[in-house]
Amino acid sequence: MASDHKGFAVVIMGVSGAGKSTIGELLAKALKCSFIDADDFHPQSNKEKMKKGIPLSDEDRTPWLKVLQDVVKANLVGGKPVILGCSALLKQYREILRSADPNYRAGGYDRCVVKFVLLDVRVDLLMDRVQKRAAEGKHFMPVELLQSQIDLLQVDDSERIVKVDASFSPEAIVDNIKRSIF
Repeated sequence: MASDHKGFAVVIMGVSGAGKSTIGELLAKALKCSFIDADDFHPQSNKEKMKKGIPLSDEDRTPWLKVLQDVVKANLVGGKPVILGCSALLKQYREILRSADPNYRAGGYDRCVVKFVLLDVRVDLLMDRVQKRAAEGKHFMPVELLQSQIDLLQVDDSERIVKVDASFSPEAIVDNIKRSIF
């Protein structure tokens, strides 16, 4: 990861239930750096919308992504590596996060110190995970919104997003990410 500063960011992305928090926390521990869960930065209005089964709009997501951009940028400028768990479903959302790298120029994916890893999971496994989490009261995202996220997810090969099969054990997934990025 070429850069003028020592900091880097890895965004663990994917739809709800893919394992962003679990994998992000484990990867951060393995790399001895901070983990940021994007869900912790949603305003209450976004959480309420999702609880009601209403998908978020770009108007809901953009301010939230800009806050995340600022948090990642502060880490990068401070030379601190950071792992961010964030859905980052659309290229335009990832561009906001990439812009946390002060040296990033649109399309310069190879030189950007903000890297993306897509946790790729079969729909049936995602449904099981989200239903289990909802039943345990562990998340505000209802299973009814999962399909809207799946439909929204766009991955452009030119972005060089690392895709990992997230149906394996968390440890195997983290090992795969470390081999793929570092």
